[in-house]
Amino acid sequence: MPHAISMPATGLQALILCGPGSSFPTFTTNPDENPKALLPIANRPMVWYPIDFCYRSGITNITLICPPSAAGVMTTALNTNPVLTSLPHPRPDLVSPQGLDYNTGTAEILRLPEIRDIVKSDLLVLPCDLVCELGGDKLLQAWMVKAASLSDLLGTESTSCSSGGLGVWYETKTANAVKGEETDFITTTPIPKQISSPHNPVLQRLSYLALSMPTDSLNDLVEEKKALPSRRSLQRKYPKSRSLTTHRDAHIYFLPKWVMDFAQENEKLETIGEDIVGWWAKATWQAGLAQKLGLTKVLQGHSSVSDSTDSTRDDSPSRGEHGQSQHSNNSPPADPEDVDDPLSAKSSPPSVPPFLAYIHPPEPDAPIIRRVDTSQLLLSVSLRLAKLPSIEETGPEAASPFAHPKKVAYPDGVKPRTTITRPDCIIASNVIVEEKTSIKECVVGANCQIQEGAKLFQCLLMDDVVVGKGCKLTRCILGKRSDIGEGSILTDCEVQENLLVEPRTEDKDNKLMSSSGLEASEQDMQDALEFEGDEADSEALSME
Repeated sequence: MPHAISMPATGLQALILCGPGSSFPTFTTNPDENPKALLPIANRPMVWYPIDFCYRSGITNITLICPPSAAGVMTTALNTNPVLTSLPHPRPDLVSPQGLDYNTGTAEILRLPEIRDIVKSDLLVLPCDLVCELGGDKLLQAWMVKAASLSDLLGTESTSCSSGGLGVWYETKTANAVKGEETDFITTTPIPKQISSPHNPVLQRLSYLALSMPTDSLNDLVEEKKALPSRRSLQRKYPKSRSLTTHRDAHIYFLPKWVMDFAQENEKLETIGEDIVGWWAKATWQAGLAQKLGLTKVLQGHSSVSDSTDSTRDDSPSRGEHGQSQHSNNSPPADPEDVDDPLSAKSSPPSVPPFLAYIHPPEPDAPIIRRVDTSQLLLSVSLRLAKLPSIEETGPEAASPFAHPKKVAYPDGVKPRTTITRPDCIIASNVIVEEKTSIKECVVGANCQIQEGAKLFQCLLMDDVVVGKGCKLTRCILGKRSDIGEGSILTDCEVQENLLVEPRTEDKDNKLMSSSGLEASEQDMQDALEFEGDEADSEALSME
């Protein structure tokens, strides 16, 4: 797989956050042994995609962050998985801070001492479940042109931190929409028209971010207030603003280094997207909020918190308060029309730098940008990637960064009289496909066996899966080393790894898992097969 790493070093460093995968209950019941970051998307480990995005952005200082309990299996994968070992040098580092677990918020991660010691420059923060075909170099260029200060880009000291941030949002209601996908409520306003580079369309789709929160938080707020809150100060600052309700935050964040101090100043901020970005955007138009959050102090170049700000931090906003006035006696007013601004008589504080929003176009031929944090998205995105032409078909220059070398990696394993729709399938190495089988719109992992007469449609098979004779599988996800008994008919099902599905099982819209989470091991499966063979021999002897 080619990587665009010949470009000059950017000076940025990347943090890739490897989360728990609680939305994949069938496949991550034990996230320490089966972390979400290693689930396969179109036959590549999930974490490969954000790592590849960094290399294509020209960023090679990459750190993966995971809990200590998952460090062992992540290290093993980085050292043994063929896709991950083929990554160019320098390889990503793996950090497992003490005190980090699967319940730690993303903003809390930025406050961990081990992470603060690592971050030495502006940074790119990514989730491990990101699939982004758009070139990160274009986003990076847009951030440098529109949001980064010259002093920060040159790495010089400055008494004022003026670099802004950049995030990415994409439309969820597209031709490839997935029912139930999370969305965010955002309000943006146009950037004054400037001459933009025709070679970078990202610059043409940038806006200032004014509000950002998950749609669920907005619904809770509307339920509490019995109406959609509207702020006069927002309308005055951004009279041409527009609100979007069907887009989703991709959690791609280009951030200046001062964000580390901002997170340290506000211990109540739990997440980067909802809290840090949300309150930062709001501070660009709500009077007094920057002082309340300690943002003014950070922007003035202070790195420590004095005792006098402890009470201010205690009054810092907690999650879910977006769009609400702060009525604490110690808090500055939310709007200048409420009372006179108590800071007006003092020297003017530094202005809050903008947070930019790139709104990805929804057209079907636009590059893929998706968070893959549910089983439905895992299947949908994998099948969409399977439709990309292979490098063999297009050549390396024209191929997508996610294209596979070949559609069928091991043609000798495919027997005659089989049907495989190659334009929308990916068949990995060492796969055996027996006669009279039909495979349409599927992703099949390495070392799988598809036995005679099986029919697969829109399925995702992880490595080492066995599909028995005459099975009919539709829109199913089969975990590693699962075994589907012959004659089974499954539709919209998820099958846990190592699970042996009884022959002639018929099921629909179900998660097939072993009881109490006790998956059958490889030895258990071998013992069961041997026991069945011994029983057959005994019956034959008794009949004689």
